[in-house]
Amino acid sequence: MKVIFTEDVRGRGKRGEVKNVPDGYAQNYLIKRGLAKEATKGNMNTLKRVEANEKAAYEAEKAEAEKIKAVLDKDETVVNFKSKAGADSRLFGSISGKKIVEGLEQQYGIKIDKRKLSLPEPIKALGYTNVHVKLFKGVEATIRVHVTEQD
Repeated sequence: MKVIFTEDVRGRGKRGEVKNVPDGYAQNYLIKRGLAKEATKGNMNTLKRVEANEKAAYEAEKAEAEKIKAVLDKDETVVNFKSKAGADSRLFGSISGKKIVEGLEQQYGIKIDKRKLSLPEPIKALGYTNVHVKLFKGVEATIRVHVTEQD
């Protein structure tokens, strides 16, 4: 019997796959538990529509990430912060990933999830720092952060 998997089934198939499985296994286990549907003409058309919608959403998200990358990679895109610092250019406190994301949103109107930043530890010194951000699978950019001393 041909079935369309609605969820991943270990050792049998992944979500969205169409496979032949034994009739008893399909009727008594997969379909009964909602792990698969029979591969009728209507269900196949539904599967094609769902895959097309998922692909369109994936492409739209990737295009948005490419657009954000283009803005972030411009030389004039620098997130500026003012902070108190000691004589040796070390900050009293630090600039965290959360502050960088907030500053980027305030200064340029770009929203990014702070978990996408590659910042092993907060910025604790004056000057320029490059922070890598993974916007999407295969799309990475660099945010330039400039920390100056507060007057």
